[in-house]
Amino acid sequence: MTPAEVPLREAATVLLLRDGPDGLEVFMLRRNLNSDFVGGAYVFPGGAVDPDDRGSDLEALCEGRTDAEASARLDVTRGGLAFWVAAVREAFEEAGVLLAYGPAGAIVHLDHPEHVARWVEHRRAVDCGDRRLVDVCAEEGLRLAVDGMHYFGHWITPEGAPRRYDTRFFVAAEPPGQTPLHDDHEVIANTWIRPADALARAAAGELTMMPPTVASLRAVARFATAAEALDAAREIGSVPAIMPRIIAVDGGMRIALPGDDGVPIAADGSVDWAELRTASTTGFGTEAAS
Repeated sequence: MTPAEVPLREAATVLLLRDGPDGLEVFMLRRNLNSDFVGGAYVFPGGAVDPDDRGSDLEALCEGRTDAEASARLDVTRGGLAFWVAAVREAFEEAGVLLAYGPAGAIVHLDHPEHVARWVEHRRAVDCGDRRLVDVCAEEGLRLAVDGMHYFGHWITPEGAPRRYDTRFFVAAEPPGQTPLHDDHEVIANTWIRPADALARAAAGELTMMPPTVASLRAVARFATAAEALDAAREIGSVPAIMPRIIAVDGGMRIALPGDDGVPIAADGSVDWAELRTASTTGFGTEAAS
């Protein structure tokens, strides 16, 4: 298969935010070192949109957002709601976090001692493909909390990469009554970290991150609280798609954004993304979609 023939897969990622003792924190996972895609990198929960995320019976289980509304938000003809559903599912599979309302209308609690084992089994079944998330929702009387997830970024893997993804980025608040925990399969560690600290450790070479991760951290680092970040994301208008290029520089390969006049961008995000002409000018700040 030539680089031009590599299929572009749709994907979704969600930044879970909370207020820590020293300010805003974001939840991050470390990918398995043996992963054939960015092994060892620190990422946010997310992955490819699966066929089951597009089921015709899913809209009825999504709170506050129809497929037509989701599609308009993403500027696609139809099927936009699948990105929200995929982000919810991936967060459940990889981090054990379920963004869903229970029968009483509040975010479902998973940490109650009497129910932990049941939710562990639900997570295992969804992760293994034995059950659809929609089936778990039907059994538990849940509605997916897509109304609290706000779209703020759109990245497309550059041409020439062995795998290519068309990824939508969302932000959401940490759900109460739930304790995120990596699946110890696709991801091998987890941490809550201040965006500024994550960026500093990436710049120092302590944490491996891809450019979209670095840019997303910079986008939320400007906010003091999770509420401020979510309010700003809620007000974003247009979200431009960013597709970097792979270019040759000094005998090596680097990643460059369209319109940056060939300035290479290292994986540690050392280039000031806010200076690039392709940076978003939406209400989330100039780095919202970078």
